[in-house]
Amino acid sequence: MGDQSGFLKTGRKKTFYRPVCERILDNKEISFPRDTDISEEQASRCMDCGTPFCHWGCPIGNYIPEWNDALYQKQWTRAVDLLHACNNLPEMTGRLCPAPCEYSCVLEINDDPVTIRENELDIIEHAFETGYIKPAPPLKRTGKNIAIIGSGPAGLSCADQLNRAGHTVKIYEKDDKAGGMLRYGIPDFKLEKRLIDRRLDLYIKEGIELVTGVTAGIDVKAEDLLDGFDAVCLAGGAREPWDLMIEGRELNGIYFAMDYLVQSNRRTAGEKIRSEELIDAKGKRVVVIGGGDTGSDCVGTAHRQGASCIVQIELLPKPHEKRNENYPWPLYPMILKTTTSHEEGGEREWSVSTRKFIGREGHVRQLSCVRLDESFREISGSAFTIDADIVFLALGFLGPDHNGIIEDLLISCDERGNVLTGSDFMTSSKKVFCAGDMRRGQSLIVWAISEGRKAAYFIDLFLMGRTNLPFI
Repeated sequence: MGDQSGFLKTGRKKTFYRPVCERILDNKEISFPRDTDISEEQASRCMDCGTPFCHWGCPIGNYIPEWNDALYQKQWTRAVDLLHACNNLPEMTGRLCPAPCEYSCVLEINDDPVTIRENELDIIEHAFETGYIKPAPPLKRTGKNIAIIGSGPAGLSCADQLNRAGHTVKIYEKDDKAGGMLRYGIPDFKLEKRLIDRRLDLYIKEGIELVTGVTAGIDVKAEDLLDGFDAVCLAGGAREPWDLMIEGRELNGIYFAMDYLVQSNRRTAGEKIRSEELIDAKGKRVVVIGGGDTGSDCVGTAHRQGASCIVQIELLPKPHEKRNENYPWPLYPMILKTTTSHEEGGEREWSVSTRKFIGREGHVRQLSCVRLDESFREISGSAFTIDADIVFLALGFLGPDHNGIIEDLLISCDERGNVLTGSDFMTSSKKVFCAGDMRRGQSLIVWAISEGRKAAYFIDLFLMGRTNLPFI
């Protein structure tokens, strides 16, 4: 490394965010970009470890020490080339990934880890800003045609890899714009959609065809996919939500979190929503059930819509604020996560079970709740109510929608309802592969990218008998 004692001389610099009072008034990105000299200085903290555990913690095996060294040496173009070697969407992961690599950083043992995620983001944004990123279509084509179903991070990564290998790739997306959960599930204050369009424009210029507004299994039949393509990859995600079937569930004002976030993203993009379909938190008492990232995104969105108050409740106990014996380094620790949305206001409650929804004139007005002990037993005498005008269910996801392409192709699924594949990512239907949440269940963006890249490896191997694509 350029400075082998950089970690001794330089401390970790925190992300700079726009003031809360300012950022909740719009849906623009909440963080400030870093100066290049700060990024170079932060990269000097990377320690040239004998065994870099950041690799172990990263599902795509990012060349983290290598591009940190290049960044410190001011070799920005080398840094982005190293970054792109393992990551097809670094501008997305640099904003959205929870950075398991940082929790596996050797510095994390007794100090603050390297700002890996921010360094990654600075590298790719610098490359775009300086015009270094340009379309690079393959020099020759193989004559093989591949259909990708779904344009989320798994589908896009798979398509990019296969296009680089010289195959002709066509992506089918059921929504009216490509991007999948990146576009419709992530609020703009975390990921502005111009960034997705910037990457998609690059892919189109490199020869990837994008077809939107088409549902596989309905608008394009399964037999047409099998007859018209040499291989098919299913990367449609896992959007079927968990429900909470308790008394009062039929009341108006109770919504799935993803329905709320999708509509909010459409509104931010300028789409008009019919008044009878509008889900708006303005002036309302909001309760979010579920303590994960989707619930946090609902909190941030409700802040921006002008909710009068927000309460987020979670069934699980409050996590520890620091690592404990159950999560030693380099494991990713289940510790308390306070997001930027939480910092903007609202209350959080843990170990709370919702017994029933209470309504008036057909609309939800309260939640009847009870507190739980560490064994998830109800604590006697702990019953209480929470006032609510609108409730969002952010309880996780069951798996992919089985109606349509999965059903039509007679594809086998596992006991959880996810698409079942072999180690080669091929489904029970020959030449049909699967990647991402549809295969492994709802997970992180970095896992989706990893899945897409691995599926591309096996698809190329299946079609050509050999492959030069990387396995990770």
